[in-house]
Amino acid sequence: MIALFMFIVVLALLLIGIPVAFVFGSVAIAFAFLIPSLGFDVFEILPFRIYGIMSNTTLMAVPLFITMGLVLEKSKMAERLLVSMSAMFRDVRGGLAVSVVLVGAMLAASTGIVSASVVMMSVIALPLMLKAGYDKGLASGTVAASGTLGQIIPPSIILIILGDVMSVSVGELFMGAVLPGLVLVGLYITYILIRSYFSPEIAPIPKNIKEVSTKEIIISIVPPLLLMVSVLGSIFAGIASPTESAAFGVVGALVLSYINKSLNLEMLKYASLESVKLSGMIFMILIGATAFSLVFNELGGTDLIVEFFHEDIGDVWVFIAIAMISIFILGFFIDFIEISFIIVPILIPVMEGFGIDPIWFAVLIALNLQASFLTPPFGLSLFFLKGAAGDSVKTIEIYKGIIPFILLQLLGLGLVILFPDLVFVFL
Repeated sequence: MIALFMFIVVLALLLIGIPVAFVFGSVAIAFAFLIPSLGFDVFEILPFRIYGIMSNTTLMAVPLFITMGLVLEKSKMAERLLVSMSAMFRDVRGGLAVSVVLVGAMLAASTGIVSASVVMMSVIALPLMLKAGYDKGLASGTVAASGTLGQIIPPSIILIILGDVMSVSVGELFMGAVLPGLVLVGLYITYILIRSYFSPEIAPIPKNIKEVSTKEIIISIVPPLLLMVSVLGSIFAGIASPTESAAFGVVGALVLSYINKSLNLEMLKYASLESVKLSGMIFMILIGATAFSLVFNELGGTDLIVEFFHEDIGDVWVFIAIAMISIFILGFFIDFIEISFIIVPILIPVMEGFGIDPIWFAVLIALNLQASFLTPPFGLSLFFLKGAAGDSVKTIEIYKGIIPFILLQLLGLGLVILFPDLVFVFL
């Protein structure tokens, strides 16, 4: 019961806004100090755990993919892609929204950083959609949902983190997430086309989209496609590890920036500093979560969870339902990183006890965590969108617009649960 109380204390501190990097470690130290049977001897193994984290070659891919995404963010690639896609779908009702989804998917496969994708799409795509007369809810919902595809479409940072937390191959996770990610893209496009057909006033055919030559379309689409195929293809073919592919991706992003004439010292400084900030935050949280797990396990927390699901419930589908519902609800209030480092390690022993495939379960978690970026009141994509859009859309319009896309994400999650082979097609 003390372990359960410790878990509740952590969630409470996170909900009142205390930085997560300090919550894990401070709660672990406090409980070790207050409980005589534990003491600080419980942390004897912590330095070895920290050394293992810092020397983990898989986790090295995190700062590299972040750098790759930040370089591409400044290369004006998204702007060129959107102009070309908009021209291709200019005669289709709802075509501008469809082009936003496709560009979002390509950005996800090129950068993997949700914040960069959402901000870019908010600055570039949202004004175009509003100028064309699109409903503000549909426009903002499309931009937020499309920008968040980087959570599930490889190379996704959350898939790398889940691969490390769950001790599974990141390369296999990437392959397993490809088709579910494409299913989600298909659901978004289908919804937009159907809704635009029955309510044409919310997605009029724009009259101000200029024609773009085939040559311009090829020039804007082929380079990011080549980068995406090179990075992911080298992993899928077994030629390179995720870390090696991430390093290659950084070089490729720099080459694209040079071709687009956006490579300069200021951009390199921005990408380097932001990469250090984001990577430092992730690794600090990981170290704190390691200290938390040492105390939590010593208090019998993991044994309590396993006993509850195996002896009190004993049904694998009930476990999956409770796990997915819990992650979805927690996503309303806390970030995906906290969920990955607090909730997922608790679920792993139960998952192993039931014999659930870890790749499939990790993809389910990633799909579920993607919704956490869109669910109010603390959905990060909604904050990014509102911050970039300013007064052009109201917060309530963003909330209304995002609801159908959250339901589509839950539908996608349900399809992967019902048809597990969607994860194993490329494995």
